[in-house]
Amino acid sequence: MFNLSKQLVVRAPKIRLTACAVSGSGQSSSLDQTSNNCGLELAGPNLNRCHKRLSSTIQSSHASPMKRLAGKVAVVTASTDGIGFAIAKRLAEDGAAVVISSRKQKNVDSALAELRKLNLNVHGLKCHVSESEDRKQLFEETISKFGKLNILVSNAATNPAVGGVLECDEKVWDKIFDVNVKSSYLLAKEALPLLRQQKNSSIVFVSSIAGYDAFELLGAYSVSKTALIGLTKAAAKDLAPEGIRVNCLAPGVIRTKFSKALYENESANEAALSKIPMGRLGTSEEMAGVVSFLVSEDAAYITGESIVASGGMSARL
Repeated sequence: MFNLSKQLVVRAPKIRLTACAVSGSGQSSSLDQTSNNCGLELAGPNLNRCHKRLSSTIQSSHASPMKRLAGKVAVVTASTDGIGFAIAKRLAEDGAAVVISSRKQKNVDSALAELRKLNLNVHGLKCHVSESEDRKQLFEETISKFGKLNILVSNAATNPAVGGVLECDEKVWDKIFDVNVKSSYLLAKEALPLLRQQKNSSIVFVSSIAGYDAFELLGAYSVSKTALIGLTKAAAKDLAPEGIRVNCLAPGVIRTKFSKALYENESANEAALSKIPMGRLGTSEEMAGVVSFLVSEDAAYITGESIVASGGMSARL
C-alpha cells in the first residue's frame, strides 16, 4: 500500500484540501486539483487530521477484505487429503461454507478437525461416490446444514492397477470408469436441481494432464480423465443458457500421495522434472487457487473450459 500522506505532500502545489476531513454537516471534504494555493494548509494541522482519517479508512478496509465466495455453499468430493483437501480449504478461506467427504469417516473427522482449527465454516460426512445412497445423503445433509448449494467440485478418482490401456483387465477398467467418470456424471446430475435454485452456480470436474497426454502405465486412468474433459464441454453447452457454468481443472504432476512414486525415487523424479518446463512439481494449493477462481464471479464468462495447470507440460487433444 502506498504512503498516502507522502503522496499528498508531494502533490501539494496542485491540490487544495477544503474544509478538512469532515464538515459540521457530516459530509466528507473534497480534493480539488485545480487550485495551487494550498501549501500551508497541507503542511499544517488540517493535513494531520485528514491523514489520520484517511489512514483509518484504509486500514479498516484492508483489515476486512471482501471474500469473493462469501455466501456460497460448496460440496467437494474426495476432500480429506491432497488436492481435494486443498480445494476445500481454499474455498472456505475465500468465504464459502464447504461440505467435505471421503470414503472413510476417520478421514473426514481428521480433516474437519484441521479445518475447524482455522475457524473455517465446514461440514463433512462419509461418501463413497459410487454409492447412490451416499451421494443422496451428501446433498441432503448439505441442504439440511446450509440450506442451498452453489458449487460442486467433483474430485474423486481411483486407479487400482497400472499398465497399458489395452492391457487393462475389464473389471479394473469398469472400476476406474465407475468412479472417475460415471460418478462425476451422476454427482452433477443429482446436484443440478439444487444448483438451478441459485444464481451463478458452478460445477468443476477435476481431470488431469494425463487426459491430454496419456501417462505410461496409467492407460485406463488417462482415458477416464480424457472423458471428463468431454463431459465438461457437453455439460457446459447444455447448462450455459441457465447460467450454470461447467469447467474442468487438469492438474499436472502434483506433489501428493498419489504421485509419490514420481518424487520419492531420485531417477523417477529426474525423469518427471525433465518433462516439466518449470522444473518442479506443482502443489495442491496451486490447484486450489485455480478452482477458487473458476467458481468465483471473476470467471463469470468462462464455461466449457479445461484449465491445464502443469508447469508448462504439453496439453492438446
